[in-house]
Amino acid sequence: MSRDARWKALLELLVERGRLDVEEAAAELGVSAATIRRDFDQLAEQQMLVRTRGGAVVHGVSYELPLRYKTARRASEKQRIAKAVADLVAPGEAVGLTGGTTTTEVARALAARGDLSTGSPALTVVTNALNIANELAVRPQFKIVVTGGVARPQSYELIGPLADGVLGQITLDLAVLGVVAFDPQHGAAAHDEAEAAINRLLCERAERVVVAADSSKLGRRAFARICGAELVSTLVTDMAVGQETVRRFEEAGIRVVAV
Repeated sequence: MSRDARWKALLELLVERGRLDVEEAAAELGVSAATIRRDFDQLAEQQMLVRTRGGAVVHGVSYELPLRYKTARRASEKQRIAKAVADLVAPGEAVGLTGGTTTTEVARALAARGDLSTGSPALTVVTNALNIANELAVRPQFKIVVTGGVARPQSYELIGPLADGVLGQITLDLAVLGVVAFDPQHGAAAHDEAEAAINRLLCERAERVVVAADSSKLGRRAFARICGAELVSTLVTDMAVGQETVRRFEEAGIRVVAV
């Protein structure tokens, strides 16, 4: 296992459990305790975790794993969700994409659609996510609009008031929202308040809003509210979603697509 893959695995385990012991982590990853100690020390230097006697704990009360360290957890679910979301987009539409692993897959699914291979433009994509803009910019049939702002390292998203100038002057047919939590009562939410504010503006500029989220994010709350459930027209999730959860979203007026 490479160091990068090992670090990704360690950080994901830490996010899940909140605390890891050296021996426990070594057993999980099949490496020596000395290797894990070095990994913990190096990750602590980068402020990715807090070193403790014999192990490590997550950095801060509310921890968000940076996008570059997220592995392909629930990859098949996210790819199915992404294709279903991409199928909701009509040629020639203006689509807003927020940052995140699922919305990145949506961008890839849009790029793979044969009926969007030509056009002037075939699609207009507005995004505050640098990685999504980078992936789609090589598609000459797509018109890519990137908001201004300051780059947030955890999610590659541009945040801050500089984005207001762009978002205040556009309208979107569809906004695709990536979230860390979505609940019929509390709405859609993110970890970071500045990220949530930009995502909220994208939603407000769109005729319809689609939340793309795997079932593990449903019925949960997070620190920064993006928008209320009443702004969301469709939720696209995976087949593991419970029937009671589906019923609650449908009662809130949201169409649920499980793939």
